[in-house]
Amino acid sequence: MQLAHALDLETRILIVDDDPGIRELTAGFLSQHGYVVDTAAGGAEMREAMAAQEYALVVLDLMMPGEDGLTILRAMDRETGPAVILHSVIGEDVDRIVGLEMGADDYVAKPANPRELLARIRSVLRRSGSGERAAAKIPDRRFLRFAGWRLDPVARQLYDPENVIINLSDGEFRLLLALAERPRRVMTRDMLLDLSRGPTAEHFDRAIDVQMSRLRKKLTRPGREELIRTIRNEGYMFVAEVSAK
Repeated sequence: MQLAHALDLETRILIVDDDPGIRELTAGFLSQHGYVVDTAAGGAEMREAMAAQEYALVVLDLMMPGEDGLTILRAMDRETGPAVILHSVIGEDVDRIVGLEMGADDYVAKPANPRELLARIRSVLRRSGSGERAAAKIPDRRFLRFAGWRLDPVARQLYDPENVIINLSDGEFRLLLALAERPRRVMTRDMLLDLSRGPTAEHFDRAIDVQMSRLRKKLTRPGREELIRTIRNEGYMFVAEVSAK
C-alpha cells in the first residue's frame, strides 16, 4: 500500500488495483491534476488505508485475485462512504449493471484513457458534492524541473523527460531532493547524510556512495549529460539548472 504525503489534503482519491503498473500510472496522472492519490493492492490494504484517511472517491478494480471488487463494494457503506468508480477489463453490460445496482457511482472499462477516467472522476465528485478544490489549486503546486525531468516533492514522485514515473526508494528520493534543492553546489557526504537521513543518523560514507550509484543509474539517459558529478575528495554536485514552478 502506498499513502501519499501531502501538505494540502484537498481531494484525496484511493486507487485499488492488483496491477502495480496501473496503480502507479493512474496515481501519477491524477496527481498531475491536483488530486492527492493513495494506492492499495487489494481489499485488505484498502481497508487499512480507509481507516487512516478519509477519501472523496475510490477507483476500484473488479477483477482481483481473492477478494474481488464486487465483494469489496458489497461490504462498503454506500450511504456515508466515498464515491466509487468501478474499473475492469470486463466491459459486459451485466457487470456494469450489477456494480451500479450495488451502489457504484460510475463504471470505466479497461484499458481506460486516463483523460476519460479523469473526466469521470470530476463528474462523480461534482455530483457527490466534493467539488474540485484540489484541481483548482494545481497552479500553486511546486515542481523541481531540471533537464526535462520533473520532481514532485509533495507526491514524492520523479518523472523522466518522457513523463514516465521513475520508482525511487525513500532514501533515493530524499537524496535527490537534497541535491536538486542545492544545484551547482558541492555537497559533502556528511551534508548529504544530514539532509537525507537527519543529523542523528549514523554516518557511513559508503552508504551514501551506494545510494548515489543507484540514483545515478536511474537518472542516466543515452546521449544526455550526467546530472550528478563526483567532486574528487569533496563529495557530489548536482550540475543541472533547476527551476521551481
